[in-house]
Parts: sequence; structure tokens; C-alpha cells
Amino acid sequence: MSQAKRLRTHMAETGLAHIMATHSPLSAILAQEAGFDGLWASGFELSALYGLPDMSLISMTQHLDMLRSIGARTSLPIVADIDTGYGNAINVIHAVSEYERAGASAVVIEDKTFPKVTSLAADGRQELLRIDEFEGKIRAAVATRRDPDFLVIARTEALIAGLGQEEALKRSMAYMAAGADMILIHSKKTTPCEIERFCHAWRGSAPVAIVPNAFPELDASRIKALGNIKMTIYGNYGIRAATTAMQNTFRRIIADGGVQNVHKDIVSVDEIFRLQNMERVKDNEKRFLK
Repeated sequence: MSQAKRLRTHMAETGLAHIMATHSPLSAILAQEAGFDGLWASGFELSALYGLPDMSLISMTQHLDMLRSIGARTSLPIVADIDTGYGNAINVIHAVSEYERAGASAVVIEDKTFPKVTSLAADGRQELLRIDEFEGKIRAAVATRRDPDFLVIARTEALIAGLGQEEALKRSMAYMAAGADMILIHSKKTTPCEIERFCHAWRGSAPVAIVPNAFPELDASRIKALGNIKMTIYGNYGIRAATTAMQNTFRRIIADGGVQNVHKDIVSVDEIFRLQNMERVKDNEKRFLK
């Protein structure tokens, strides 16, 4: 069974896939050990890892390199965040081919213009493509995939751009008609009211994916009660958690004038060795090194 088929089957059997954002092989390993159903190869998190804003500054090559590294160290399906598809429908053809070859089980393509600005930035430039142009991107993605289970997820930013529910629903229906397997609806409201209204009004057959970063009270039980959401993506929690831990640790070391206090509150070197599979390396040394 392909990873893409595995992801589809999980959503069908359980009703909801929990997908954790990752920005490195280590964060992916930790997400798998925690019990997530899949990984979100996040453009936002990778941009942050490089100390850059999420504004199409990270190249497809950089993102693919990280996705391949993640795939080599975990066995979870990977949902690739490919922003606007790196250009027009011709770029999307190339991108989908490369991401599927690299091991992704799904791609999410958003209907913004290129280059994009991250959705949750205050007063960020949120410009959307014409519907017919984005339909072409979705048709190109569907026509390019080799595995029919590979998911093409269309993300509409109509609510982010302030265009309202009717525009979000109109765009979503058009994208589904173009062949999208799922619709990702996003909102920057601090409550889930827009997302819940969209789900109540959605009459399409394609299931919905969400990224509930701005409205954390929308938990799994509340999501399942809506009925048509089958994927929830925890879109930036990996990099935020890592940043929180490093900020606190680094500041304590400076404040304490050394590591004498902080060392007991962080994982041991042995735990890092475990995550690195050091025991396997040692076994191989015994087998193969003279």
C-alpha cells in the first residue's frame, strides 16, 4: 500500500487525520513518536528555520531537499505545502512530478498570486488568482500525478483575503470540479466561527482540511462534529515549540552564567543518541569495522 493510499484509508476509517508540521528530520521523528498520522512539510516552518519570512523566499529545491530528508527518517505520509505551486500551471506540473517522486503523499496548492505572503501576517498582501487560472493549476496537478491516491488539495484564501463566505464557497466548488481531492479552508479569525460556517454551508463531495492555528479551541471532538473535516494540520507548532525551548534555555544560561541549572531540565545526550539510532551504528561498527 502506498503512503498516499495509507493516508486516504486512515481518513476513511477514523474520520480525521492529525498532521503535524515539521521542518527537519528530527522534528519529523518526534512527531511520529508522539503518534501523529502524517507530517506537514511546512513552508512556514522551513522559512523560519532559515530565519526568513514566509514570502516565497525558500526555493522548491530547498523544500524538496528537506522533504527527502524527512522521508528518509520516518514512515509517515507527508503532505507537502507547496504554496502557490511555484508559478503558473506549467510550474505546477513540474512541482507535482518532483514532490511525488521525492516521496510526498499529497500537495496543498493555494490560490494566491506568486510570490505569496504568509496568511496570518497582520496587514499582509493577500492577492488571489482568477478562479479559472487556479482551476488550471488543479487540473495540471491531477493530470501529472502518477499514483491515483496521491492527494491534490486546493487551498482557498478567500476568507484570509476578506472576500467572505460566498466567495470561499464558490471558489471551493470550482476547485473541486477541476479535480481537487480535498478543500483546505483557512481563516485568521481568533475564533473558529468562519470555519464552522463554511463547513455547515459546504455542499461539495470533497472533504475539508483545516489549519486551526489561530483558533486552538477547535479540538478534535468539535472538528468531528462538523462532519466534513477529514484532516487537521497543526501548521506551525513544531517551530514555535522549538523556538520557545531554545529561547528559554539560552536566556537561562546567560542569566545563570553557565549551564549548571539548565542542564537538568533538558533531554540528555543519551536521548539524542537514541533519536540518532546510535545503537545501530555501534552494531554496524562491530559487524563491519576491523
